[in-house]
Parts: sequence; structure tokens; C-alpha cells
Amino acid sequence: MTRLDIISDFVCPWCYLGKVNLEAAIAARGAHPFAITWHAFQLDPTIPPEGHARGPYIEAKLGGPEQAAAAHARLTEMGAAAGIAFRFDRITRAPNTLDAHRLTRWAAAEDRQTLVATELFRRYFEEGEDISDPGVLTAAAEAAGLDPAPVARLLAGEADRAEVAAEVAEAARIGVTGVPTFILGGRYAVNGAQPPEVWARVMDELDAATA
Repeated sequence: MTRLDIISDFVCPWCYLGKVNLEAAIAARGAHPFAITWHAFQLDPTIPPEGHARGPYIEAKLGGPEQAAAAHARLTEMGAAAGIAFRFDRITRAPNTLDAHRLTRWAAAEDRQTLVATELFRRYFEEGEDISDPGVLTAAAEAAGLDPAPVARLLAGEADRAEVAAEVAEAARIGVTGVPTFILGGRYAVNGAQPPEVWARVMDELDAATA
């Protein structure tokens, strides 16, 4: 299997789309050629622990309400084609994602990172849940097959906060300026929410190189 490092943030809709497109390509192939590890990135690490009201925040980021509405409409259309039910109207908070990344880091010990990532993306973009809320994170962990009790205890403390911050800094050090970024075999990068056919070509090239 080829190592695939996925650098993403759980409030990034393109990251969700990129994940689903990758999974569609793998499903069509009928075999899973990647050993996946998820890595932290924060689109805005300055968001306070309590978050921001998302409406004014995203409109300021995108240049106004019309631009935000257009971006949401485009993503909703693209998401529907990929099987994602984006519900931007349900999202009320722009959260700080450090704790979501801590949870994903812990899930690696039980090989459940992708399951946790799926829950976090779905809960935020389809259900409008606040993925900085410890209760939401604990429920996501349980849905992904993790024991919720130790997760709740860890979230209440400082475990791995520095490690996640270091991972975010490392992404910047190696030149990652946008997400999703997929790094194959520690050497080659695929940037953005590429469609399944791009991933099909990537997997063909990997097969050819292996042969």
C-alpha cells in the first residue's frame, strides 16, 4: 500500500468534497491502495475557543453576503453530485478546530481516523453541529467506534494541544498554504478537491510504477 497523508481542516468544504471524491475512486476500483493518515491544518487558528457567529464571519472572509451565497450555491451543487448534502443554512458557528484535530489524532491508535473524519465533516456540513463542542466531539468519537469515556476525559485536559499546533506549523513549514493537500509516499502532492477520475489516473500510475 502507498502511504497517503491527508492534510485538511474540518471546516473546509473542499476538504470534505476531496475526501468523498477520493473514496469514490477507491470504491470504483474495488481495492484500497492507500494507507491513510490524517494531519491537522487550521484555516484560521485565531478563532477563539468559543468560535464566531458564522454568518458575519464567512461573509467578511468571502467579501460579502452575495459572494458567500454564490460560494455556498456552487458547493451545494458540487456536493450533491458527489453525494454530500451540504446544509450551510444549518451552520451557526465558525468553530476553532483544534479539539477536532486532537480527537482525530487519538483515533489513529485504533485505526479509526477516517471514520472520525467522516463524522466530523458530516456533523458540521450536513447537520450544522458545533465541532468544537466536547459533547459533539464525544458523540462523533462514539459513532466512529471509539470509547467515549476516555475521549471526554482527554478533551477536558490539555493532551496533545501542543502536538496538534506543531503539526499545523509543520504543514506551513513544508509549504502547504491550502487544503486539502494529499501527499503520496511522502514525496508527491495532489492539491485540492480533485474529481474521482484524477484519482483513478493517480492509482493507474501507482500500479504501473509498482509493476
